[in-house]
Amino acid sequence: MRAPDFWYRTGTSAKIFAALLSPLSLPYRASALWKKGTKGYRAKARVLCVGNLTVGGTGKTPIALALAEMLQERDMRVAFLTRGYGGSAHGPLRVEAQHSAADVGDEALLLARSAPTIVARERAEGAKLADSIGADIIVMDDGYQNMSLQKDMSLLVIDAEQGFGNGHLVPAGPLREPIASGLARADGVIWIGDKATSFSGFTGPQFHAVLAAPENEIAGRRVVAFAGIGRPQKFFDTLKNMDAEICGTEHFADHHAFSASELKHLRAKALTRRALLVTTEKDFVRLPEKEREGIVAVPVRAVFKDSPALNRLLDALAAEA
Repeated sequence: MRAPDFWYRTGTSAKIFAALLSPLSLPYRASALWKKGTKGYRAKARVLCVGNLTVGGTGKTPIALALAEMLQERDMRVAFLTRGYGGSAHGPLRVEAQHSAADVGDEALLLARSAPTIVARERAEGAKLADSIGADIIVMDDGYQNMSLQKDMSLLVIDAEQGFGNGHLVPAGPLREPIASGLARADGVIWIGDKATSFSGFTGPQFHAVLAAPENEIAGRRVVAFAGIGRPQKFFDTLKNMDAEICGTEHFADHHAFSASELKHLRAKALTRRALLVTTEKDFVRLPEKEREGIVAVPVRAVFKDSPALNRLLDALAAEA
């Protein structure tokens, strides 16, 4: 889904929409209260949860990948645990080469390139599978509101540009749970973006990261860009920062399954404008193999601005494993 515009606006009409929908947010608030007292399964491995308080893309997966790499540098055996959103598999299962995005979701395919990845709708069962393959640390990509598995460390990822929008719960706003309850469980906050932001009342560590492309192969190139992610504009902005000449963009719903006709249209648009057709890695893995030719996947990585403080946090987690 694409986030409704009124979630991030402050005008009168936006406030009216939020007010009208607020009664429908009660189930989310009730769920947050009910889960508060839940005691989940304790895995043998340490569990690091990378989550957020809002629906839509904040950059959790790039952060999870970056943290896993830092833990692997400490000789930790890392396994990813994800719900496999967009895939049909309920799990628990380990992502293998034969799996497609239709099976396990696009995020699981990206994670599996870096470390063993478990897809499980029931997170506790997924943790048991991760334990069975000898994981020292389980990195959960999402699952902040899932209390079925005990976490040793929870890091909250926030988009520095959009924050929490209008501060209302779904569907009146973008929040999955009240801000106060979410912050109370956070061991640290990670802001993504160039905007300098922080919580004055939060006593835990706060980190800043940016999304950047490690290899700039499109600087000065004319590109037509398309993306079906939570916030497509973040990808388009990244291309601008890479000095690409953007001569066309098209956005789709998050986890969109591209049809042959849509891809034909995109190719024609790029050809007409004598441009390179580019997309995100997350979108690229969802494309059928036969449709990938001529489309360039632009990798994006999370780069931390304050790694010494984060290193100390990860050192403590690794010492417990």
